[in-house]
Amino acid sequence: MDVEEAIRTRRTHKVFGPDPVDRETLIDLFDLARWAPNHHLTNPWRFRVVGPQARAALKKAAGEEAAGKLDRAPTLVAVSALQSGADPVADEEDVLATACAAYIVLLGAHARGLVGYWRTPAVLRTPEGRAAAGVPDSEHVLGLLHLGPARQEQRPPERAPAAEVATFLP
Repeated sequence: MDVEEAIRTRRTHKVFGPDPVDRETLIDLFDLARWAPNHHLTNPWRFRVVGPQARAALKKAAGEEAAGKLDRAPTLVAVSALQSGADPVADEEDVLATACAAYIVLLGAHARGLVGYWRTPAVLRTPEGRAAAGVPDSEHVLGLLHLGPARQEQRPPERAPAAEVATFLP
């Protein structure tokens, strides 16, 4: 699958098969994510694969109403960006670089026949949720990547034409 095809055909999936993504595939995806653009090669991204105990703690921190969404995918990956706090511009660049790295994981998973989606659940903005996902205060949480095998097909959503979102300045 070439890059353009991967970008145009990747979909958000919320219904997964039961099999978790194996460790080797996850390592390959995280290795691929290392190629995201980042200023000064800070490599700020952090990926934490949520195991059964961490998932249980995350669900407890989320509360009964939100906990069910944490069971949708067989594999959850918490994504965060290391922050120095010394330079707000560098910290912002590192968050943006981490977002690129997270998208690379989603595209790489898609190219391997897996599906996923990116959520930013409220629980990861709480001290209990951060602790459950192993995210220290020195990192900015970007969200959870839900990954696994597809259980259904997704149709492409409508997209605004490029002319509606692009401006060519004189």
